Amino acid sequence: MTPLAALPSPSTAVWQLGPFPIRAYALCIIAGIVLAGVVTEYRLRQRGVAPGAVLDIAVWAVPAGIVGARIYHVITSPEKYFGTGGEPLKAFAIWEGGLGIWGAIAGGALGAWIAVRQLGLPLTVAADALAPGLPLAQAVGRLGNWFNNELYGGRTSLPWGLQVHVMDPDNPGHALRDDAGNAVLLPGLYQPTFLYEALWNVGVAALVYFLDRKLRFGRGRAFALYVMGYTAGRFWIEMMRTDEATHLLGLRLNVWTAGLVFLGALAYFVRVRGPREYLIPLGAPATPVPPAGGDVSQVDLSAREAGSGTVAPEGYRVVGEEPFRAYRETGAVPDEEPPVADEEPPTDADGDAEPSAEAVARTGAETGDEAPAAARDRDS
Repeated sequence: MTPLAALPSPSTAVWQLGPFPIRAYALCIIAGIVLAGVVTEYRLRQRGVAPGAVLDIAVWAVPAGIVGARIYHVITSPEKYFGTGGEPLKAFAIWEGGLGIWGAIAGGALGAWIAVRQLGLPLTVAADALAPGLPLAQAVGRLGNWFNNELYGGRTSLPWGLQVHVMDPDNPGHALRDDAGNAVLLPGLYQPTFLYEALWNVGVAALVYFLDRKLRFGRGRAFALYVMGYTAGRFWIEMMRTDEATHLLGLRLNVWTAGLVFLGALAYFVRVRGPREYLIPLGAPATPVPPAGGDVSQVDLSAREAGSGTVAPEGYRVVGEEPFRAYRETGAVPDEEPPVADEEPPTDADGDAEPSAEAVARTGAETGDEAPAAARDRDS
């Protein structure tokens, strides 16, 4: 029976611009990176980071993420490259497809860690700022799978079933054509798992954004929430896919990975506590910015006095929300908080805290009396 409704798929995923191929998948990845960068830059400025920091982070995180994604793909699908009839050099042919999101996150995190150390930023601040933007980037990137006619699920009769083209192995990025020149389709309709994941990721971005806005997560907990949300969706979506994959104990390897990463993120989210962190730049002039509506999260920290140039800070100090608000209003850097003693103060026989020699001596000076002998002995 002819379906009443169906989702079409593009028959072309590569266009030639002279000698250069323009790949839809690459365009989607780039668009996702730009979107994540815009969101992250805005959130970093809200936390006190100087403008342009996201570009410094991206210079390290994006290449490291791509390398990590490729390494994960090659390790988890070695037959194509190192099995019987495999081509080891194809492991470097990244333009032919094959990127693993788990490797991308691990590699990107390593690159981001290198970048934030150079900038003097806490990694947790950068991670929390990235948390809503990363799933949005993943959602846009999944559209590249739609162009490539890949990562779909099993047969379905649902109205949103996906039409899938048979791609031409001799003309990568283009559908196979019949004698009449029509693109050849696989029979039936298929679950659009790439679309399920894209929509799920948009929902995760909204969840992280609104909960972070309400609960004001700190110390990397917003990023942990993103990881939990993403892996929860990836767990059930992965089990719907029918493309080739490495299996372990009857399940796709990515199903096991999603479950383990979810548990790790959950443990971090439950165990780690702390207020949201804000940053005060060191070695750069401050510009007081009155808070808008009394909510520091709504202050545009990109404002600068007319005619003043942007000076890169030498580093940052981590402060709480109230000191940060005062800093933005007055431009005065708050005093360092006093260090917390590691040991309990000595106590007397009644269990009360025993005053220090300095306190006893100071009291004697104020009253005109000499310090007790015990205090003098301790001072000598």
